[in-house]
Formats: sequence, structure tokens, C-alpha cells
Amino acid sequence: MQRIKLKEDFFTQLQKVIAADRLLLDEPMSKHTTFRIGGPADYLILPASAREVSAVLVIAREHGLPVTILGNGSNVLVLDKGIRGLVLKFDATMGRISHTGTTVKAGAGASLGDVSRYAAAHGLTGLEFAVGIPGSIGGAVFMNAGAYDGEIGCFVAAVTAVCPDGKLKRFSHADIRFGYRDSAFQHNRCIICEVELTLAAGDDDAIGMKMTDYTTRREAKQPIEMPSAGSTFKRPPGHYAGTLIEQAGLKGFKIGGAQVSGKHAGFIVNAGGATATDVLSLIKEVQRQVHERFGVRLQPEVRIFGEE
Repeated sequence: MQRIKLKEDFFTQLQKVIAADRLLLDEPMSKHTTFRIGGPADYLILPASAREVSAVLVIAREHGLPVTILGNGSNVLVLDKGIRGLVLKFDATMGRISHTGTTVKAGAGASLGDVSRYAAAHGLTGLEFAVGIPGSIGGAVFMNAGAYDGEIGCFVAAVTAVCPDGKLKRFSHADIRFGYRDSAFQHNRCIICEVELTLAAGDDDAIGMKMTDYTTRREAKQPIEMPSAGSTFKRPPGHYAGTLIEQAGLKGFKIGGAQVSGKHAGFIVNAGGATATDVLSLIKEVQRQVHERFGVRLQPEVRIFGEE
């Protein structure tokens, strides 16, 4: 792995728009993914505003530099040699949450759980299902994240994003074209910066009971105590990925430090010292055996970045 070489004025330009403590070199991505796996990013930037995102994109374009977008790192596998170019990571630095009436606005870096709890604290219902999803609101919209028969796309009224030319654009709900684990942002290369959600006034006790129920169910059934990227595979039509994997006898199956969770077969976990190569090998073996047994081709839900 060799970092992309850039002109000497690259940092001079970046330092005009990004504070030094939010501009990291050769940063191990294992520190920034819930899998705790991944080689170094050449340049990791923690933006604080849409203006900064726009400025960074313009600089990256001038230098011909690839840009990778990362939220909370919860649905991601970064490969062992890391990521070349720039990584823009959205975290609490860009995670302000506010509301007016039943409309909640959240910066892309706000955690989905925090947005859910904020809504509940202000008597707003709709996001109870999201309380335990380990991702950012920006990443959730990008993937149209969901759980317990709820999907974030059902509540998104609009998104403000920075497009490849560096300009801000407002997308309406219809513009975003939500589908199962899909949205327009997976295809248009625009970067989500702020999300507007339309919720409804609710009963505090009912909201609290739902959130407690979902949290209890998640803790009982999912391996949240171990590093993972969340559900590894998309739900195949007419089936549940975890059920197929368990029926194939793969619960607990291990390659290197990567293991099919013994608690929920739909999750691959880092059982200790796992590499991205271990995870990829395990994904392929699970796909092979499930297809051989049931004729179903499992498709990864986890997004893969970087160099092997």
C-alpha cells in the first residue's frame, strides 16, 4: 500500500477549510468501523458543515483525488490495505439535531439512535424502530435502513446534499426514490449533509414502551456485544438470510478471526483479530453453501471499500 502522492499545496488548501485536528493522515480505519477492521485511509477528514464538504470536494477534484464517504462505519467492511485518497467521515462534529413542530432536522453525522431518542424526548413518534440501529442518520438514509417493519425512508421529507460539482442541492422525498436498502444517493454521487424528517405527535408512554421493547428484543437476539457490521446479507425474496444460514449448519462457523454469530446467523462478527480477508472468505463460503443447499444466492448488505 502506498499513499497517493499529491502536490505540495494540497495541505495548504485543505488547512484553509479544515481544522488541523480534523485532518488525519494514514488513519487506521479499524478505529472508525464497527467491525474494528480496516487498513489506513490516506487522508481522513471530519467535516463540520456542508460548506466544508463542498470545499473539500472542489479541492479533491482539482487534485484528481478519489473521495470515499463514511458515516458511523456500521454497515462497512474496509479492506486490509486501506483506502486510497480522501475519506470524509461524518460523526458528531456534524450531528446537530433540532425540531420545529413535528419536523426534525439532523446533521448527517448524528447517530440514528440519538435522533430516535431526541424525537422520543420531544413526544414525536415514528422512529422508535431505529433506536438500536448502529449508524448515522446520513448512512441510514443512504441505505434506507430499517428494522421491525420500519424504514427510515418512510419519514424523510427532504435531504440537503453536496453534489460532485460542490454545489448544494435539496432533494424532496420523491427525488430520493427509496427502495429496499436503496436510495438515489447510491447512484447520484451526491453527499448527504442534512436530513429533514416528518414525524407525528405521540403518547410519551407508548413511545417509551415501544423503544424498550425493541431494545430488549435486539439485545436478546443480536450479537451487539461483538464487533460486526450489522446484518451481513440482504433479505432474499421469500426467505430470511439468518434462517437459511442456520439451516445450512453454519452457525458458529469460523474462518480466521471472522465467525458466523452463534447468537444470530445473519451476522458475521469479529471474534478476535479478524482481517477483511477473513470476512470476505467467510462471506463467500456462506454464499456457496447456502446456494448449494437451497438454491438461494445471498447478496451482501455490507458495503466494501478499499484495497485487498
